[in-house]
Amino acid sequence: MTVLTKKISYQQFCQMEFDENDTHVYELLNGEIVKRSAPKPIHQKISKRLLRIVDNFVEKRKMGEILYAPIDVFLDEFNAPQPDLVFVSKEKEHIINDEKGIIGIPDLVVEIISPSSVKRDRIDKMKLYHQFKIKEYWLIDPNNQTIEIYEYTEKAYELLSFAVETGKVKSNVLAKLKLDAKDIF
Repeated sequence: MTVLTKKISYQQFCQMEFDENDTHVYELLNGEIVKRSAPKPIHQKISKRLLRIVDNFVEKRKMGEILYAPIDVFLDEFNAPQPDLVFVSKEKEHIINDEKGIIGIPDLVVEIISPSSVKRDRIDKMKLYHQFKIKEYWLIDPNNQTIEIYEYTEKAYELLSFAVETGKVKSNVLAKLKLDAKDIF
């Protein structure tokens, strides 16, 4: 037996009421509500270190804005993911709405993988971000101490740079950024 589920729009999602004592984070992916647990301390430490490094780099060069979770990124009516880190270039700053979030396609998104998000981050979100032609997708895996930077190509994301434990990665979107894994982990 096939069970059909109806997609909900972001507008419908916003009208839903969640228990104020609920410690979960919700995002809308392909019209489905995805419930995530609050991040663990290791996730937050990595996120903080990454934010400091990348934000300083972007600020010094006046390249645009770095924003961090939780922030809605409205890709379309049925998709409002909340990446851990988002870069919006100076040329696209108009997509940042101070009241609602990011309405449009950012240049770069980062997801920090947790044990419960491996499939969602490596498969579901990678497909979603590729579908919307986000230039770079970074995956940071605390368990394996790896940083993977994927670059958009028409067919699929291609691995641009990879580091494990102490190696360095580079970004094309954030040109001249050399990120050392030991500074993140």
